Amino acid sequence: MLELNVNNETSRLLAVLLGTAKSNGLAPNAEECYDPKSRENVLKGTYPTEKDMIKELDELENVLLKYDVKVYRPDVINHYNQIFSRDIGFVIDDSFVISNILPERSEEISAIDKVIDLIPKNKIIELPGECHVEGGDVILNNDYVFIGTFDGDDYSNFKTARTNYQAIQFLKKTFPEKKIISFDLIKSDSDPKKNALHLDCCMQPVGNDKLVTCPEAFQKSDQYDWLIDHFGKENILEMSLNEMSEMNCNFFSIDTNIVVSEKSFTKLNNWLRSFDMIVEEINYKEISKQGGLLRCSTLPLIRKNS
Repeated sequence: MLELNVNNETSRLLAVLLGTAKSNGLAPNAEECYDPKSRENVLKGTYPTEKDMIKELDELENVLLKYDVKVYRPDVINHYNQIFSRDIGFVIDDSFVISNILPERSEEISAIDKVIDLIPKNKIIELPGECHVEGGDVILNNDYVFIGTFDGDDYSNFKTARTNYQAIQFLKKTFPEKKIISFDLIKSDSDPKKNALHLDCCMQPVGNDKLVTCPEAFQKSDQYDWLIDHFGKENILEMSLNEMSEMNCNFFSIDTNIVVSEKSFTKLNNWLRSFDMIVEEINYKEISKQGGLLRCSTLPLIRKNS
């Protein structure tokens, strides 16, 4: 039995679901892509190969095992992209919420049945059909839950709009003890520099009280101002839209002082080290070509209480 426990992004990680790139399928054509970064790389002829992505995920798994993290992997579905495990579900405290995700990704949840079967049935939450949410839009910060969304009337026109207000209202009712704060994000199906696919692509807490974020990814300045007030300007590392599109906000914390990061993120990694954090640098550049990175490919199941 799995006793789930996650209430923030940085406490000591004990168990995690890590995505897989095995039998990832052929590269899509531009029309089949459901995020602008993948589309960009398809058009440039630089879409990542299965071999390279398997190698990068193995590198991440080795770091997790180094810190005695229990690593679960999905069953492999032939010719299906299963890299970004973060989106198919998420843990809030001791409950597992099954996401309502893009129809193109609907089979992914069946590949983690062996994990879900370990969770007590009364701790599994399924959302009503009208509630759309993906785990990349859900960030835990102890008493707070931050959720990325898009409030435009043209929500349904964007493949990159993944979390709606109906889901936020449902989560508020389901977790009344949490302070749920929503953030409206910029969206584009064609330009990765004008698109925050998920909240974790443009914002992530790290350490005990720090934040890495991209101010221009927020549609409403007052919502970004709330983050400044909450974390303190001196505790925030700001990224440009270009840096955001290269996934500089999307690292992964094993502990408050241990972070896994892409080795090319010099600005981020030096900033983290300035607070005496251990930065485990790995190669993850190929996976970033699909519009996600380290947090996107990990779904924490158990963290120690801070």
